[in-house]
Amino acid sequence: MNAVSPSRAGWALVLPLVAFIVIAFLAPIATMLVRSVHDPEIADLMPRTRQALAQWDGAGVRQVAFDAVSADLREASATNQIGRLAQRLNRERNGLRVLIDVTVRHLEREPDAELSRIDPGWSDPALWQILARVTSPWTGQHLLNALDLTVTPDGAMVRQEEARRLYVDLFLRTAWVAALVTLICALLGYPYAYAMAAAGPSLRALLLFLVLLPFWTSLLVRATAWIVLLQRRGVINEGLLATGLIGETGRLDLIYNMTGTIIVMVHVLLPFFVLPLYSVMAGLPTSYVRASASLGAHPMRTFARVYLPLTYPGVAAGGLLVFILSLGYYVTPALVGGRTGQLISNQIAFHMQRSLNWGLAAALGTLLLLAVLLLALTLPRLAERGGLRA
Repeated sequence: MNAVSPSRAGWALVLPLVAFIVIAFLAPIATMLVRSVHDPEIADLMPRTRQALAQWDGAGVRQVAFDAVSADLREASATNQIGRLAQRLNRERNGLRVLIDVTVRHLEREPDAELSRIDPGWSDPALWQILARVTSPWTGQHLLNALDLTVTPDGAMVRQEEARRLYVDLFLRTAWVAALVTLICALLGYPYAYAMAAAGPSLRALLLFLVLLPFWTSLLVRATAWIVLLQRRGVINEGLLATGLIGETGRLDLIYNMTGTIIVMVHVLLPFFVLPLYSVMAGLPTSYVRASASLGAHPMRTFARVYLPLTYPGVAAGGLLVFILSLGYYVTPALVGGRTGQLISNQIAFHMQRSLNWGLAAALGTLLLLAVLLLALTLPRLAERGGLRA
């Protein structure tokens, strides 16, 4: 019996982990990437139209295309798919749902009626440009929509109508919230991590316990506790009212808005900044600080010129971790954000659960993933060039 080589046995041990990563991580991401550019829904519902417009040069619509659309609409109506088709086309241009409904009702009475006679909208060349584009199973329209862009009938790429511009502002708001949460975590977490590193064993164990305590509590429970604290008749407002700092009409709106989202996100993400920074501070030799002090440097100068630069790797690691986690935060804005405290992840969830526009949800997720990958690849290099390594 041949003995199994150590290397082969080692690979066999990690195979379950590799299979789990492929099935639970890589496969969903690959599906999302494909979904963002592959949308066969209309192509499957209008196969004749797709075939008739496949080689269309945009110069003029032939009768065969009118006949193909008429046949596809009759078949969609007969198979109870007309509502789905009308809803899907209406995403491309407002008013198409009405046009489809009117046309189908007329075709049910007069199957051979000409489309242009049923509604003058069928004579619009822009409508046929849309049909030619959306009946292709491969499309970049979802990615363009995610960037508030669209393609005009003549092929030019322009911004969406102002009323339909939403996602670029949401991406910018998400980045701004992530940066603000990271800054607040740095301001709160740096002194805390320094206290942990400088404290004696008993106090350090207590401070470490307080940092780790949130990990032992459900995120839902923590968010609920913040709702109790921050609501208009919550603990904080009642405390301020009892001390006379505010009046009955001056109660603070601390929840169900962006303020509530930021407060709860800082509380949840603060340990992710403190722990990497503490691990760096705990490993710093004290000889540099003592040498600076022995040379007569003021404690503040010693901190600014010696101690602080040595902790930059921990600051960069904690800041990058908090910023990236903030970009994809969903649960906290959904629970305490209200209407004005929503981030891009909430729009992704909306399109997956409510509007069922999975293509747009996948496109938004793809852009968010690319932003995270860009940060993960570039920030460590910038930190290294800036001398942030210990």
